[in-house]
Amino acid sequence: MTITITVDGKRHEVTASPDTPLLYVLRNDLGLNAPLFGCGLEQCGACKVLRGAEAVMTCMLPVGDVDGASITTLAGLVEDGELHPVQQAFLDEQAAQCGYCSNGMIITIAALLWRTPHPTNEQIRDALDGNLCRCGSHGRILRAVRRAETLMWGDENG
Repeated sequence: MTITITVDGKRHEVTASPDTPLLYVLRNDLGLNAPLFGCGLEQCGACKVLRGAEAVMTCMLPVGDVDGASITTLAGLVEDGELHPVQQAFLDEQAAQCGYCSNGMIITIAALLWRTPHPTNEQIRDALDGNLCRCGSHGRILRAVRRAETLMWGDENG
C-alpha cells in the first residue's frame, strides 16, 4: 500500500503495510534517526514525534493511521537554522546526560507549551509521565521547561 505522509515539511510516498509501525517507516524507509526505538511498547517515549501539535509515540502506531498526516520530528523543530526554544533550553540547562530520552522529552514539552503556554509543575509532570529518563535528569528537565516557556512566551510574572 502507498501511504503519503509529510515529515518535517517534506511530502513522502512510502510503500508499506498499513500496520507497519510509523517508527520503522521513519527510521528505515526515510532514514530519520531522531525518533528512537526504546521499548517498542509505548512505555518510554523515546519514539515520539508530533502529529500536528500532538505528541504521539510511533513504535506501535500503524503508519496507515497517519496516511495524509503532517509529522514533525526533533529535526523538524529547527527553523531557519535556529533551534526550537525547547531544544535551546535543553542545551542551556544541560538537561540530558545520555540523551536517549531527549527526543521524547523535547517533543512532549514542545506540544505542552503550544497547548499550555504557562503550565503548572503538575501539568509538566503529567505531560512527561510517559517519558522515561534513567539518568535522573528530571530536575534539569523541569528547569529546561521553564526556560523554554520564557523563551517562547515571555515571563508571565514580569
